[in-house]
Amino acid sequence: MRIGLPQEIKNHEYRVGLTPASVRELTHAGHSVLVQSGAGAAIGLSDEQYLAAGATLAADAAEVFAKSEMIVKVKEPQPQECAMLRPGQILYTYLHLAPDPEQTEALIRSGAICIAYETITGPGGGLPLLAPMSEVAGRMAVQAGAAHLEKSKGGMGVLLGGVPGVPAGHCVILGAGVVGTHALQMAVGLGARVTVLDKNIDRLRQLDLVFGNRIHTVYSNVQSVEEAVLDADLVIGGVLIPGAAAPKLVTRTLVGRMKKGAVLVDVAIDQGGCFETSHATTHAEPTFMVDGVVHYCVANMPGAVARTSTFALNNATIAHALTLANKGWKQALKDNAHLKNGLNVAEGKVTYEAVAQALGRAYVGADTLL
Repeated sequence: MRIGLPQEIKNHEYRVGLTPASVRELTHAGHSVLVQSGAGAAIGLSDEQYLAAGATLAADAAEVFAKSEMIVKVKEPQPQECAMLRPGQILYTYLHLAPDPEQTEALIRSGAICIAYETITGPGGGLPLLAPMSEVAGRMAVQAGAAHLEKSKGGMGVLLGGVPGVPAGHCVILGAGVVGTHALQMAVGLGARVTVLDKNIDRLRQLDLVFGNRIHTVYSNVQSVEEAVLDADLVIGGVLIPGAAAPKLVTRTLVGRMKKGAVLVDVAIDQGGCFETSHATTHAEPTFMVDGVVHYCVANMPGAVARTSTFALNNATIAHALTLANKGWKQALKDNAHLKNGLNVAEGKVTYEAVAQALGRAYVGADTLL
């Protein structure tokens, strides 16, 4: 199969869909890889490394899209990239379609086969291609939140870990999944006072066994979320319903009652955000204020640590990329139900039920296309 690797063009996005090692895996299996010149240069992956791995170079993205049967990316295709997709071409990347009707419409029009990293499942029921970026984002959320508690960044001027004689800041984490777990590890390490809320009692028990009295575990309901958020200096939103829009756990009214200079970090922003006041921001302008509360809602947080993120992502994505290239998309999806769960749009139809429901689109099961 002819596989294409374009350079990412989203604001401050320096990750790349394939490392030279991943290219070598594909070329070793007999496939050809066309890499846009300079695709990995920003994170120290040179054209020479890609050539040594067996790739050929393309002058621009248009050549990559035109000559490739499968496109491997990191972030959702931007409008000019959607316009270059064609019927039957495989797109393998993060999509996050539920809160994005414009992108969904563009992918439907393209006729392409669009497989989303974030809805591919694993044998244990998790989301193994989303997990590495959730790990990065969870850890970064605490870094970003702590930095924006500084007065010069709009925060209240609190050191999250405190100092002897002065109480530590209160970090509230909504969701005890991958994002929440990695966020609380960082927050505990900084010495913050940490409260984590979730509806999964078993998960809260697991965290209690590991962290003991260094954290507070609380069952999540309207009352407990309100109490925690009103006392918080930093709130990290890490809730996820696979493929669907994130639930709005913190209302506009509740934000208005929070401490002035508190910080909200919405890691769920790719799926629409879990704070009612959230809207996506970029690394260039990461924050905005609502009622004196700092909102950090960068939609590609791991892009800021692009080298670490690229290698972590490739570890998770390359196996399915090989399968798609070796078997073609139809046979690959027939043979692997977990990979089939990644099919979101194909041949002009929405094939992931949560996306169809979120956007009011007709749902067509993947099996009908296979």
